[in-house]
Amino acid sequence: LLDLLTFLKNHVLYQYKILSSISGVDYPLKKKRFEVCYDLLSVIYNSRVRVKVCLNELTPVESCMDIYSAANWYEREIWDLYGVFFKNHKDLRRILTDYGFEGHPLRKDFPLSGYVEVKYSENSKRVISETLEFAQEYRVFDFVSPWSITKDISDQSSNVLVK
Repeated sequence: LLDLLTFLKNHVLYQYKILSSISGVDYPLKKKRFEVCYDLLSVIYNSRVRVKVCLNELTPVESCMDIYSAANWYEREIWDLYGVFFKNHKDLRRILTDYGFEGHPLRKDFPLSGYVEVKYSENSKRVISETLEFAQEYRVFDFVSPWSITKDISDQSSNVLVK
């Protein structure tokens, strides 16, 4: 990955000098569950390219902070929300959730209500945290677009076939 990003940044015919974003995607039913997508921009050639890395929960990704300094915040965000580890990152810590937060909230298997409920207590006159305990079934995700499925509907009165 680092060799490819270095090549795309420094080669005369490409010059992708700007890292627009790094994003994460979670596909829980795939063997390689996570995708990390690097979006690069070449201002000189007015073009963009997306580099995708597919990995499982245990495989780390090499940090590209030394190549693109903008990667610092993006990599910390993906670590915080998905739990994808970036090897050789200089400051890999949570950026959007609390330090005591358990889990990674953008994973598809993370409970919709989380693990902890934070609320204001009238009795104590302060904010308290309570652990939630309830059974929740694993959610099934269907990645089929509703617009890609067409049905033949026939109007009996006018003999019109609508697709």
